[in-house]
Amino acid sequence: MSETEQIIRTEYSELMQKSYIDYAMSVIIARALPDVRDGLKPVQRRTLYDMYELGIRYDKPYRKCARIVGDTMGKYHPHGDSSIYEALVVMAQEFKKGMPLVDGHGNFGSIEGDGAAAMRYTEARLKKITQEAYLSDLDKDVVDFGPNFDETEKEPLVLPVKVPNILINGAEGIAVGMATSIPPHNFGEVLEGVKAYMKNPEINTEQMMEYIKGPDFPTGGIVVNKDELLQIYSTGVGKIKIRGKAEIEKQKGGKEQIVITEIPYPMIGAGIGKFLNDVYHLVETKKTTDIVDISNQSSKEGIRIVIELKRGANAEQILGLLYKKTRLEDTFGVNMLAVADGKPETMGIVPLIRHHVNFQYELATRKYRTLLAKELEKKEVQEGLIKACDVIDLIIEILRGSKNIKQAKACLTEGMTESISFKSEESKKLASKLRFSERQATAILEMRLYKLIGLEIEALLKEHNATLKNIEKYEGILGSRKTMAKVIVKELDTFQKEYAVSRKTVIENGKEIVLEEPKIEEMDVVFLMDRFGYAKTVDLAVYERNKEAADNENRYRILCKNTDKIGLFTDKGQMHLLKISDLPYGKFRDKGQPIDNLSNYNSNEETLIFAAPIEQMRGKKLIFAVKSGMIKLVDGAEFDVSKRTTAATKLADGDDVVRIEFYEEEMNLVFRSKKGMFLRILADVIPEKKKGAIGVRGMRLAAGDELEEVYFLRQGETVTVSLKGKDLELNRLRIGNRDTKGVRHG
Repeated sequence: MSETEQIIRTEYSELMQKSYIDYAMSVIIARALPDVRDGLKPVQRRTLYDMYELGIRYDKPYRKCARIVGDTMGKYHPHGDSSIYEALVVMAQEFKKGMPLVDGHGNFGSIEGDGAAAMRYTEARLKKITQEAYLSDLDKDVVDFGPNFDETEKEPLVLPVKVPNILINGAEGIAVGMATSIPPHNFGEVLEGVKAYMKNPEINTEQMMEYIKGPDFPTGGIVVNKDELLQIYSTGVGKIKIRGKAEIEKQKGGKEQIVITEIPYPMIGAGIGKFLNDVYHLVETKKTTDIVDISNQSSKEGIRIVIELKRGANAEQILGLLYKKTRLEDTFGVNMLAVADGKPETMGIVPLIRHHVNFQYELATRKYRTLLAKELEKKEVQEGLIKACDVIDLIIEILRGSKNIKQAKACLTEGMTESISFKSEESKKLASKLRFSERQATAILEMRLYKLIGLEIEALLKEHNATLKNIEKYEGILGSRKTMAKVIVKELDTFQKEYAVSRKTVIENGKEIVLEEPKIEEMDVVFLMDRFGYAKTVDLAVYERNKEAADNENRYRILCKNTDKIGLFTDKGQMHLLKISDLPYGKFRDKGQPIDNLSNYNSNEETLIFAAPIEQMRGKKLIFAVKSGMIKLVDGAEFDVSKRTTAATKLADGDDVVRIEFYEEEMNLVFRSKKGMFLRILADVIPEKKKGAIGVRGMRLAAGDELEEVYFLRQGETVTVSLKGKDLELNRLRIGNRDTKGVRHG
């Protein structure tokens, strides 16, 4: 090892921890979460700033999105063009944003989930509101700029946004270990809330909600948990329940149809297709027989999904079914997380507005300091020019007598008259008393002769008076927080007057949807399931007529009630519930439905070994035998549960259930191991255990052996098995004791 090389020993876990935390913080701060001040993620901020820099203003022609994306990626956001274009598209979509910031031209996608056209086809420019409320004053040193990724450009660390964008447009973002989800709000209401806070900084959430009623989604809809909003807006966390807006329209012939005109905000995109499929499924599974047809007639004019009903159908009841069983009622998960003072923080609505207002005071302070400094500079120059007009003959004499600008400037600023030739000593004496400032001297030397015209001098005096008034105004704003507040509020009033729109989302306490399940007339049916897992039910008389074919073709044939549930027991020790009413009922030759689709059973991961109606299990006991030789009795009532899936027995790692059967008195069991060992025992010796117990040893197995099969011998039954071409009558085996090895056969 050379002298310059050095090995640093470090704990690997510490290094990994530090590296991961650095990465996580980078994603949180620099990519995924919005800044509380401007409500923008870095990619959005950079895209808007780049459009501003390129001069793509609202009153200028549209420019290709590919140009905007390429420029943004090359200068500010080196994370790939797709993320930039995606951000640009979303900022232009009226159905996603409360106040779109980009004016898109071309195909920018649809509410139904169609993607935008490629960036080489689409064009964009800034919206007027974006220029006026998001990007103005960037030239007045109101925000800090930092170097871009390769330190060749400067970019704003935050945009000087004058309205609470984080509330108006909301935000969505997934970081590392955290996510943000802020709903959009009404522009006018939010500005009213800001003004209310500025009047009373001690305002609480309840008072604030007199102005900001709740979310205002661009898709409209109805928020139905109004009473929960106070808690959500206090903590910044919760779930907003939102329903689509539907109308019941009368048709010819006494028919009715449900027309959905507004959808819940979370349904944007693929959710509309999912909703249509859910309605089809309700019809397929006989949850309702009153829906005749469904059609999506939505267009650029708005959403229109029409559900046609049978004559005499209860439209209100079907609408309730749609709210309950489909995404026509959905939830919007609120988590008001934003970056505040460099750290991610979850905030309620009042802290969010407090951060915004503090930012407004900071912007205003920096803006008016910059403007004041410029006015003071102008004042200095104007005073110099006014004074110069009074002694213009002397100044001309100095200029004519100077050999260079340096001599003339020195005379004007310091009264240095050496090396300058004057017409008289009087002039020299007056020149030695001149004390113009550096800036004034420069302005005098650059002054054009036409400025000496009387009207020009008058204009200069007028301009000077205006400058003095501006200085007084700016000093007044900077010297009084109350005056500054008035200026901020006046600007908000201007925005409100021009851009406020009426609320789209209705907020109320909706009635809880209570579905009255249609009463099914109880009757006996036969559950049939073939070896491929397709199941159906048929009438008892139909089964009797086709008994031979049914017995040959089906693995399970169970007499049960149509109101019952079937317990499906698997080799993995699980019991899945299957509602008989979910199964197709009718013809014997119908194929049926796969039980994988109607229950939690997964045929790829587990094997069905026993099925029985829950009603039939009550008052009976079940025998469980597992691969490791363990056995137990379980009361069937333990399986009368409401959960769709429950653990039917406890299994050791790697163990499987071999057989499950109903217990009968005087029943015998014959265990058969893989290595050819047989043991016959009485069922009466098996102890009863809870379903959560492992059980007791039924057969003692040699190392490497396992239980392969269990035969159940009932009274009067003879069971014969074939072993290497010879028949073994199990009824002839001697009855042994539980927990013994048994006898080898074959």
